[in-house]
Amino acid sequence: MNMNKLVALFKHDAAGGVLLIIAAALALIIVNSPLEGLYATLKSVPVVVSVGDFEIAKPILLWVNDGLMAVFFFLVGLELKREMLEGELSKPENIALPALGAIGGIVVPVGIYWLFNFGNEHNIVGWAIPAATDIAFALGVLMLLGNRVPIGLKVFLVSLAIFDDVGAIIIIALFYTSNLTATMLAVALSCIPFLWLLNRKNVVYLPPYFFLGLIMWAAVLKSGVHATLAGVALAFFIPLRDKNDPSHSPVRNLEHELHGLVAYITLPLFAFMNAGIPFKGMTIDSLLHPVPIGIALGLFIGKPLGIMVFCYLGKLLGIAKLPNHVNYWQLFGASILCGIGFTMSLFVGTLAFEEGTTLSLFDERIGILSGSFLAAIVGYLVLNKVLPKEEDFEDDPDVEVFPHRKTKPVAH
Repeated sequence: MNMNKLVALFKHDAAGGVLLIIAAALALIIVNSPLEGLYATLKSVPVVVSVGDFEIAKPILLWVNDGLMAVFFFLVGLELKREMLEGELSKPENIALPALGAIGGIVVPVGIYWLFNFGNEHNIVGWAIPAATDIAFALGVLMLLGNRVPIGLKVFLVSLAIFDDVGAIIIIALFYTSNLTATMLAVALSCIPFLWLLNRKNVVYLPPYFFLGLIMWAAVLKSGVHATLAGVALAFFIPLRDKNDPSHSPVRNLEHELHGLVAYITLPLFAFMNAGIPFKGMTIDSLLHPVPIGIALGLFIGKPLGIMVFCYLGKLLGIAKLPNHVNYWQLFGASILCGIGFTMSLFVGTLAFEEGTTLSLFDERIGILSGSFLAAIVGYLVLNKVLPKEEDFEDDPDVEVFPHRKTKPVAH
């Protein structure tokens, strides 16, 4: 991928981040206006799909959360496969720092949440909510700083977010499943050998993959395992390259086609459907409840603390190195942006707490939104302070740091 394409990709993500903010703000405005009833009615509109005796009946809210979000996780799986096979994560020297940062960015926020909610059997189920990072939102904030951001810092943020997504996928698979239905799980698993065979035979015509993927998604949905995981599983069987024409990459083509759908429709629609928090009747006790406090502090404090500590230890032990022309202050600013959980945290929150069962006591979304927006604002301010200013750019033919610009390296 050349520099121009990389810059175009980041600009694309920035636009997606802006749409997320607009969608969330619109939901907050509507749910706290006379249109609140219309918003609630929209989310609860029933949609039924049936084939013979097989039926899926869900409100629109759950079609978005279980269906459209499966498309998002399918895109995540495609990006993960490409990065691991031929992208930045295929290079061992690029893996250690973001991998360690992702581990720290999961462990420490979870620890903070546990600190506030340990001993409460109902509250503790939300422990994974502050472990997530919303890469679209985080990159959107980073892009506001323009060409002042070293490309190495962008690559670090994207790589860390990919590892973070892997952690979220594992957590959802292991800890957020309901009672399993063996028959449906067997149907889902039976699709895998056929997908493997298609990949093995170098079938690059994609409809057979999508047909099997749809069967797998429906079966996983009925099995008790969260349906979005079917999207990740399907992505791993899409061929990276056509063996007969190596210039043709089904994975890359799908990424390109799905990126706009996910950035401009799936994630904003998910945010709109899930970010509507009614402020009417909210009290200080509900704001200071251990669940939203644990989430907010986990995102805003735990994320950067965990990332920085684990990255520093990795460098101290000689198993990781800072990206070229990136210093610790810049890394700290980026790690704060990783505290923007937003859509991923909202998604995990929908798995941990069923809507309507806990709102009288607390609303986990308060912690998600407050922690995420604090991370966005403070992360931007820190990076704006520590990144080189426009007037500091100097021509230096030996060093390339910023897209379309030259500058001297930043001392570590």
